[in-house]
Amino acid sequence: MPLTFKETELKGVIVIESDIFEDERGVFREVFRSDKYQQLEEAFVQDNHSHSKKGVLRGLHYQLNKQQGKLITAITGEIFDVAVDIRKGSPTFGKWTGTHLSPSNKRQIYIPGGFAHGFCVLSGRADVFYKCTNLYAPEDEYGLLWSDPMLQIDWPVSSPIVSEKDSKSPTLDQIPEELLPVYKI
Repeated sequence: MPLTFKETELKGVIVIESDIFEDERGVFREVFRSDKYQQLEEAFVQDNHSHSKKGVLRGLHYQLNKQQGKLITAITGEIFDVAVDIRKGSPTFGKWTGTHLSPSNKRQIYIPGGFAHGFCVLSGRADVFYKCTNLYAPEDEYGLLWSDPMLQIDWPVSSPIVSEKDSKSPTLDQIPEELLPVYKI
């Protein structure tokens, strides 16, 4: 299967269906190859790995001044991955998109800087690998409440396991304007 890039309703957020090679020995998958991902026009500088159990919800996170684009892949298990447009002036401000990621559906998602990102684990366990376009900067990290009623995200978990920090994040209308990224055409 060739690598395919499919733009979502949020400009810049792209669902990617990647190549997988299967035979009697198992599976081989190229998770990233720079010449095949050139259309993202991003240089990745940091790789992260997250291991979580069923029901864990991580997010929604973003960096304001040192924005991170993220290429997300579920290496094991299944997750529901979400991007929320929080860019001031964007025609899709406050809108979200979500997709299921797992080894079996062969999907990845690319989320550019300026979006809040989070995911929840649907399988017993999940390993999530993501490449970032900027280094993690804890002093520049902000959060958006995962259950913000204005966003109406249709999370497929009823009582998620959330960190204390994530449970205290503000809703979108509580975030001061100067702490939101700016939409650039």
